[in-house]
Amino acid sequence: MDKTAVIIVTHDSQSIIEQCLVSLENQTVKPNAIVIVDSGSTDSGYLQSCRNDRITMLKEKNIGFSRANNLGCQSIEPDTDFVLFLNPDGFPAPNAIELAVDFLNRNEDVGCVSGRLLGFDCTQRQPTNAIDSTGVFRKWYGRWYDRDQGEADNGQHSLQEDVPAACGAFLFCRKAMLDQVALTDGVVFDPDFFLYKEDIELCLRIRKARWRIVYLPEIRVHHCRGWQERQQIPYQLRLTAVRSELLLYQKQPSPYIIWALAKYMLVRLLRT
Repeated sequence: MDKTAVIIVTHDSQSIIEQCLVSLENQTVKPNAIVIVDSGSTDSGYLQSCRNDRITMLKEKNIGFSRANNLGCQSIEPDTDFVLFLNPDGFPAPNAIELAVDFLNRNEDVGCVSGRLLGFDCTQRQPTNAIDSTGVFRKWYGRWYDRDQGEADNGQHSLQEDVPAACGAFLFCRKAMLDQVALTDGVVFDPDFFLYKEDIELCLRIRKARWRIVYLPEIRVHHCRGWQERQQIPYQLRLTAVRSELLLYQKQPSPYIIWALAKYMLVRLLRT
């Protein structure tokens, strides 16, 4: 019997994580373990209401997304077959885990899969009828982006395909693959990334190790995404994002670092 563990890193997501846990409880194939890593939430009282036999809760200071995910990885059982990295504002459809497990069992050269991420309005608590991501791709000049993000869902990109990278909001991985590409034992995500681009850096390592990353459109996941288009992202978060992009190309050397450096300088100098 396959064993699946879900790792959820949360930081001040107490208003939405319960809906995430309900979506996991409604899975046709339920995960064997759920690890919630609270990374410095100002109010962690919600953890008391999340207790059940399958949930492990780890409370930390704000150590960043990568380090928190690594703590989750280090806490799961060694005989786990699959690991799902799931954002607390991600709500998988009831058959998501079943479809992912079945596909990986039938395709031994695939390291991880993601699905069709659909927009969800956290305020209104309803779908937006827009796409959030159908895979992560890179522009010719080096910028990574979520394909179709913000576009109306008209059935585009409805076929399975290999993709350069996948959004970390729902990343369903073969544990044996994670063990192979880990930087050291249990260190799957590069801890130098505090927030942003850590999922792309991992995907680059996965592909370098000759594992496939596959987009499965039949797997559907609603995703709030922390910042809606109508909101202005604070300067400090934008600065963190461009620093992470620069770090990505330092870790994975590429001429695209020119783009990352130019973007970093613009944000620093113009505060744009």
